Amino acid sequence: MGFLKQYEILYKKARTDLKVAKNILEDFENGDDELDLEVIMFHLQQSTEKLIKSLLAYNRLHFTKTHSIAYLLDAITKNGIEIIEDAQKLIPLTEFAVEGRYAILHDDLDDVDKYIVIVSELLEFVDMKIRG
Repeated sequence: MGFLKQYEILYKKARTDLKVAKNILEDFENGDDELDLEVIMFHLQQSTEKLIKSLLAYNRLHFTKTHSIAYLLDAITKNGIEIIEDAQKLIPLTEFAVEGRYAILHDDLDDVDKYIVIVSELLEFVDMKIRG
């Protein structure tokens, strides 16, 4: 088995982050009081970031080291790369990349559910693009 390409590594890590977010949400919903929604949102942000970077890498485009989903989506748009319609709705996740892990934020389970649906859609889209 050969070396994985950068876009494949990013995709695999994004898939893992989404799975972790879903698992933590399930534990949270089952009453695990050791968890908070910011941890779930962090993993959703990480998954989104890596999925977009995977698309950029797949298209052989360089991207700077950033956690900004808006910046990455702008690179997608400027380079004419197709993306899901709801991708812009993921921009608020950027605040959970680093700062959100340490700040007091509004916990809203509805937001988590909404983001899980959109990130899952993005994952399926990227999978289709890079795996055919």
